[in-house]
Parts: sequence; C-alpha cells; structure tokens
Amino acid sequence: MPEASPRGTYLLIADALRKDIEEGQLKDSPLPSEATLVQAHGVSRNTVRRALNTLESEKLITSVPGAGWRVSRDPIPPLVERLIAVITEDSLAVGDRFPSEANLCERFGVSRTAVRRALAQMEGTGLLATVHGKGRTVLALPTTKEES
Repeated sequence: MPEASPRGTYLLIADALRKDIEEGQLKDSPLPSEATLVQAHGVSRNTVRRALNTLESEKLITSVPGAGWRVSRDPIPPLVERLIAVITEDSLAVGDRFPSEANLCERFGVSRTAVRRALAQMEGTGLLATVHGKGRTVLALPTTKEES
C-alpha cells in the first residue's frame, strides 16, 4: 500500500503548474490530464484535483467540459497581491485600519477562508498587524518592484 502523501502536497503541485503557466509553457495547450499528473507526482487523484481547484479559485485555469483544464485567457493575480494593492488603491498609511474580512470578501468575490489565508501571508511579511477585537492595521507600506 502506498504511503499517504504529506499535508500540503497539492499546494506544491499547484505551485509547479502555476510556474509553468507564468512561464508560458501551457498557454495554448490544455493542462496535462489528471491521470498524467497523478503519475508524474505520485499522488492520488484527489490531491491532483485539490491542486487544480486551487488554481481554478485563483482564476488561472478553467475546466472545459470534454476538453480538460485550460489556462484562463486573462489570469487574475493571486488574492494576496490584490489585497496588497488595496493599501495603495485606498491610500492607506501606516497605522490606518485595513478593510474588514467581510468587506474584502464582497469586494473580491472570494471566500472568507481565502481572504484569511491572504491576510495571514500579509501579516507574515510584516505588512499588517492584528489587534484582537479591533481588526487589522497597516504596519508597513508595500515596496514596488522598481524599489527592490
């Protein structure tokens, strides 16, 4: 009996496919079939489906009935990048209150779980701070790619 895959393996598969999409390797062709991905990564079909669903929720790929998974025409940036852009778009300064989870869910049309994950990433990089009972505040302003 094969050993169970470690937790989060689907995220590694999603990252590998995301990289191929960003590099243009899958632009005009369908993604490999689920069976091919299962064999290539040595995981269960459910793990592959979770990876594909992750990319679909990011609007990078779409399922075409009878044709498999294809790269979306106009990929949307990852949610964390869109939330970081909120600081600039809303002209927020250090110490300002960041929009609520409910507001962000409505604004971007995503689940509260997705928003919480992205906010946790922003907290981890030092952009936001959470004060329990009071919400999140801007701790630092994002740097632009030109400044890096």
